[in-house]
Amino acid sequence: MKPDMFTKPVTILVGLGFPAEVRSVMDAYRHLAEWPTSFRDTAHSVAMKACQAALRGEIEAETARGLFAAFAAKHDLLAPETPAIAASRMRRDRDPHVQ
Repeated sequence: MKPDMFTKPVTILVGLGFPAEVRSVMDAYRHLAEWPTSFRDTAHSVAMKACQAALRGEIEAETARGLFAAFAAKHDLLAPETPAIAASRMRRDRDPHVQ
């Protein structure tokens, strides 16, 4: 496993409410970088700095994951656990070739 990969993805809602799995520090960083400037706040800043530090190897990916998840929760971006998402994760966990 790459050092920036999360042990468990953070599933967020994007676009018109479609779930997307954020699986790595780089994925989280991209979502944060695309966040509209006018909506950026302290939670965004902390999560962004954590992702940058994790990408430099200064902190663990799981620390950045926790701060990204906190940012997502604060902004109501966390996707609810649905049977389809759970089934997809179970299938992927059993077969490492499934994306």
